[in-house]
Amino acid sequence: MTGPAPAPPPSRVLICDDQELIRMGLRMVIDSQPDLTVVGEAADGHAAIAGVAALEPDLVLMDVRMPGLDGLAATEHLCAQPDGPRILVVTTFDLDEYAYAALRAGANGFLVKDAPAEEILVTVRAVLRGEVMVAPSLTRRLVERFVLQSPTSVPAQRGRLAALTDREREVLALVARGLANGEIAGRLFVGETTVKTHLGRILTKLGLRDRIHAVIFAYESGLIRAGD
Repeated sequence: MTGPAPAPPPSRVLICDDQELIRMGLRMVIDSQPDLTVVGEAADGHAAIAGVAALEPDLVLMDVRMPGLDGLAATEHLCAQPDGPRILVVTTFDLDEYAYAALRAGANGFLVKDAPAEEILVTVRAVLRGEVMVAPSLTRRLVERFVLQSPTSVPAQRGRLAALTDREREVLALVARGLANGEIAGRLFVGETTVKTHLGRILTKLGLRDRIHAVIFAYESGLIRAGD
């Protein structure tokens, strides 16, 4: 007889925040779970980059406003690495221009510091599974507020739209307006699986990482505009 399969090792988390109390609180939440473990802490972006290289975490909880190298620059650096960790942006405010920029740079989710412990754990586990943890409505609010600050050339992005079919453009526009997959399916009279298929093809054709970056692209390309 064989016994039960051994449990997988806990996911490794690095906490980066310039406030020691915040790091301590996040560590207590993360380390309270058997499937998660904090492998290190960092007080600025330089230390986060060094910690990732030394400790190889699966996930970094990344503050955005820090002295020295801020979380945005650190996120850009880490997301440029081929085997870098997933990045969960942690900020004080639910609409923070740095958080938007970090998401645009490749971060995988967005978390407000005063979120309850249960919400933090749900978000952390979802990001580790490869999901994008920003509510569609919040993504739209972030983009509408800060897209005008984007340095990306709109004409250059607009040319990439030619790769999409008419239906794919329609799906992308609805995603960018904050509709969830089920709502899009109802609007287009198709199955939710069909919407997921279209979204997967959109991401592949445009070379985008996830739903967040599809929304950002839709605004920057001019497919839709703030207020649409």
